Amino acid sequence: MTVGIIGGSGVYEALDLENEATRYVETPFGEPSGTLTVGELAGEEVVFLPRHGRNHELSPTDLPYRANVHALKQVGVDRVFATNAVGSLREDLPPRTLVVPDQYFDRTKHRPMSFFGDGVVAHLSMAEPYCPHMREHLVACGDATDADLVEDGTYVCIEGPQFSTRAESEFYRANDWDVIGMTTVPEANLAREAELCYVPLTGITDYDVWRDESVTLAEVQANAAANEGAINAVLERAIRDLPAERDCDCGSALAGAITTPVEAIPAGTREPLELLAGEYLDTQ
Repeated sequence: MTVGIIGGSGVYEALDLENEATRYVETPFGEPSGTLTVGELAGEEVVFLPRHGRNHELSPTDLPYRANVHALKQVGVDRVFATNAVGSLREDLPPRTLVVPDQYFDRTKHRPMSFFGDGVVAHLSMAEPYCPHMREHLVACGDATDADLVEDGTYVCIEGPQFSTRAESEFYRANDWDVIGMTTVPEANLAREAELCYVPLTGITDYDVWRDESVTLAEVQANAAANEGAINAVLERAIRDLPAERDCDCGSALAGAITTPVEAIPAGTREPLELLAGEYLDTQ
C-alpha cells in the first residue's frame, strides 16, 4: 500500500521518512501544489504533498484540489491522511486540541467540486464524507499517544481566505457545528471520486470570533506550529499500524455512479478521466 499525507497549515514537512526522494507529477488538471516527497516509514511507502505549497503561497480558494488528488492517485496512493488547521466553535474544544470529524457542511462558493463534467456525469454518495475505516483507525492511534484528540464532529468549510464575521460564527454555533476551516471541501469529494480512503486530522488553532475575540494570523500560526508535534505523532502511529487491507467501500465508490452512456462521452472528456474511471467507462 502507499499512504498519502496532505499537509495543511503548520505541517509543511513530511514525517521523518527514510529513502526520501522528490517527485514532480503532471496531471490533466494542472500542476499540484508542489512536488511530492516520497519515502518510507515502517516499511510502508509514504507520499507527502504540501497543500498550500512549500512556502504557503496558495490560498484555500486557489488551491489546485483536483491536481493534488490526481497526483496522489498517479503515484499509487490508496489511503490519504489530510491535516487541517481549524477554529473551534465549542468552549470545550480549546486551541491545541486535535479533532477527527465525521461530517462536514459546505459553505464554499468558487471551487471545482468534481473531476467529472464536460459531457459526463457521476453521482456519488457523500453521506459519510470521510472513510469510516480510516476514521476509526486514526482515533484509535490518537488514543494510543499523548495527543488530546476528540472523535467526531462537523467541520464547516468556508470559502476564505478571510476569517468569519461574528454573525457567521454565531450561525455556525447555532447549528451545533464543531470546527471551522477552509480546505476539506472539495478535497474529500475528489478523494471519493478517485476511490481513495480519506480522513482529516484537524488541529484547533483559535476560537473563531464567537467569543468576541478577533482571530489573528499570529495566533493561528503559533497554535498550528504547536499542534504539529501531536499531529505527526498520531500520523506516525497510524501509518505504522495501518491494516494491509481496506475494510470499506471507498475502493469501489464509482461503481454504478456514472450515468452518461459511454457512446455519449466526448473523447476529449474521457482522456483526463482514464486513470480515475477507465474501467467504469468501458462498461457503461
